[in-house]
Amino acid sequence: MQGWFETPPGRYLLAWEQAQFDQAVADVFGYHALQLGVPAVDALRTNRMPHRWLALSEPDASSRAAALVTDFAALPFQANSLDLVVLPHTLELSPDPHTTLREVERVLVPEGRVVICGLNPASLWGMRQRRSLLYRRLGMGESYLPEAASLIGYWRMRDWLRLLGFEVESGRFGIYRPAARSDAWLERSRWLDRAGERWWPIFGAAYFLVAVKRVRGMRLLSAEWRRAAQRATASVPVAGRVGRDTPRTHKEGNGS
Repeated sequence: MQGWFETPPGRYLLAWEQAQFDQAVADVFGYHALQLGVPAVDALRTNRMPHRWLALSEPDASSRAAALVTDFAALPFQANSLDLVVLPHTLELSPDPHTTLREVERVLVPEGRVVICGLNPASLWGMRQRRSLLYRRLGMGESYLPEAASLIGYWRMRDWLRLLGFEVESGRFGIYRPAARSDAWLERSRWLDRAGERWWPIFGAAYFLVAVKRVRGMRLLSAEWRRAAQRATASVPVAGRVGRDTPRTHKEGNGS
């Protein structure tokens, strides 16, 4: 996606996605956050966790520094160790997206969040991509979107998340301008962004999802439980109690 983000539609998409990530991760708290792939999107820049990493599936000297290079289907983290994982087009670029998502579920702590953005096949851009791929098989034209991307529908993504125990916290669509290649045509159709959000929201070229990992039968306890437990087990003196071996003393009056 790195080279495609330098094209006019790529810059348009990148600006929209960067704004979505900036808003979504700003108030997600914890200690450890991880971005998988697509370094062109700085998905964690507004997050305030002390440990934030970028992982790539292969070395890339042209991109910003990555903390590690790893197989996304076998992450080098313990189970229940990350508070936030962001996936900017990661699943549609993965050779095994379902295994990658299952691995994300493994490393997330209970109540941890995953943030996903992807390209919508049920959109003007998706239709343009299918047509261009057909022409490519006939030896004509070029792909509109990156050829490596295997588009995953919004509702299919939600089904995957639900099967893995995630609860979708929020979801939205964006990018309603037609699949043009020039800045001039994209600028002329700017008004379609407002019209699309109102009249045909589910046909945006990109979608954005925030989901929370739920664990059945688990209840998160606040810090108050520790203080309550200490109060319950503390010894309490009993006033007026006399031990079995303690002799009783009596004062006898003088009869007056």
